[in-house]
Amino acid sequence: MSWIFSPTDNWNRSVLISRVMVIVLSVDVPEMRETRSYFCEFMEVIAKVSSRSFPSPPWPRRQRGLHLAPPFLLDDYIPQYQLISSRDAAKKRSQAYAHLRNCNLCPRLCGVNRYEKTGVCLIGAESVKVNVIAPHFGEEPCIQGHNGSGSVFFSGCNLRCVFCQNHDIAHQRNGFDLTPEELAEWYMKLQEVGKVHNINLVTAEHVVPQVVLSILHAKELGLNLPIIYNTSSFDSLDSIKLLHGLVDIYLPDFKVWSNNTSKRLLKADNYTETAMESIKAMHESVGDLCFTADGIAKKGVLLRHLVMPGLESEGEEIVRWLAENISKDMYIHIMEQYHPRAHVGKPKRRTKSDVVAPGGFPSPDDPDVQRVRYEDINRPANEDEVSSVQKAAQAAGLCRFVEPAAHGGFNI
Repeated sequence: MSWIFSPTDNWNRSVLISRVMVIVLSVDVPEMRETRSYFCEFMEVIAKVSSRSFPSPPWPRRQRGLHLAPPFLLDDYIPQYQLISSRDAAKKRSQAYAHLRNCNLCPRLCGVNRYEKTGVCLIGAESVKVNVIAPHFGEEPCIQGHNGSGSVFFSGCNLRCVFCQNHDIAHQRNGFDLTPEELAEWYMKLQEVGKVHNINLVTAEHVVPQVVLSILHAKELGLNLPIIYNTSSFDSLDSIKLLHGLVDIYLPDFKVWSNNTSKRLLKADNYTETAMESIKAMHESVGDLCFTADGIAKKGVLLRHLVMPGLESEGEEIVRWLAENISKDMYIHIMEQYHPRAHVGKPKRRTKSDVVAPGGFPSPDDPDVQRVRYEDINRPANEDEVSSVQKAAQAAGLCRFVEPAAHGGFNI
């Protein structure tokens, strides 16, 4: 009997059966009583069959349904900066220049005039330092698509993560200088030559004013791709306010939960509170992640959390907070590719209290002689740690997760 009703929603079938029975039972014609009796017996059988649990469709199909369900499906999309008025554009330019003269767009609140000197990020006002500009195929499938994401990797950073996976870019400030106008011309090359799906601004927290100026200039040049702001979430609310109306997709990390952990591993005392405030502001600006029918993300927030060894409990707190305070429809990528980088695993620095043997070398009896820096995170995260965070996310009510692409290809 299961073929009579579509096995997609038991509740809908039950409602339909109830309504049909009400109609039949409401007709009290003597000639129909025997027929009505047979019909009622038949409907009871149908009700019993429909109450059984029909097998769910395969997870990839359900996952695609979550991506492209009507609340998250866009018929077409126009980037937000295309809709900004000339008056609002002029206002944003003025605000960007003002912030450069008194820099407070990240929680470091240096307050310096970047035309005269630099703050923690070591980047001035008139240009940005860029390491790589290219179509990138290392992002989530819905971001990179078939043609890649037009990624701009900025040098420098306002955090000092000891495990930084891009420390050669973020910590060493390698690269070349570009003015906002030159940066806009590179966006156009990515669009016209690279045929990319979007412009992906990676680690731009410390150069938001220049980024704003570049987007506004690129609009005048004919840019029509969505803008992605790829961030550590160590942003001030003023920064998110300045980006509002220009950024289509926010790609924030939520790294750690404990302030003690952030102080030790990120060298930032107030990371957690800052990330919570900035992610809330991002979600208020663009909402949950939405797609066009080709499976490419166009607007919304895609949040990342990198599971770190021994810190799975912090990941569990993060996903619970997201579900309770942001949205259960938050699109989330629980990443498991952590590996020791930057300062992790390097030999410990000697201190005055170290035991030194004759000849100037550490004594073999010193228990720290073979120890390395940040030994507790000097290994990849294991399957149990990753699974623990994933299960916590599901238990909290989150259901929209980035899944690995089948056979390494594009998976929507």
